[in-house]
Amino acid sequence: MTELATREQAFGLVAEGVAAGLSAPWRLYLARGCRYLSLNVGDRAEWDAWRTHLNCPELSVRVYDAGGEIRRCSVAELVLDGCRISVELVEEVSTDDLERLLVADPADAGADPADAGVDRTDAGPSGTGPEER
Repeated sequence: MTELATREQAFGLVAEGVAAGLSAPWRLYLARGCRYLSLNVGDRAEWDAWRTHLNCPELSVRVYDAGGEIRRCSVAELVLDGCRISVELVEEVSTDDLERLLVADPADAGADPADAGVDRTDAGPSGTGPEER
């Protein structure tokens, strides 16, 4: 595909992803003139799959209050031949889950920040290190 100049090409881009095994977006928005294409997906696995498939280099997260509900909007974007393409995921989060708002990948929310970059594979019997052996 050389450019996204027509609706057919924009929808073809989505069809290629679905044919490759990705879930179809639950909402699709194509702006007049094919300058903006937005794909809304249902969960983080779908968001990761689409952003990987499209090779989206730009990632952003926005947290906002929507009438008493806290929402987290994750957006992956790229520009392809003059068309800005975004893959969006909106998740509802609660105040009980505030740590999740600050973590880029919620699957890592339980990871201890103090362990970042620490390899514990050589830990001795007490877990302190090989020097105890």
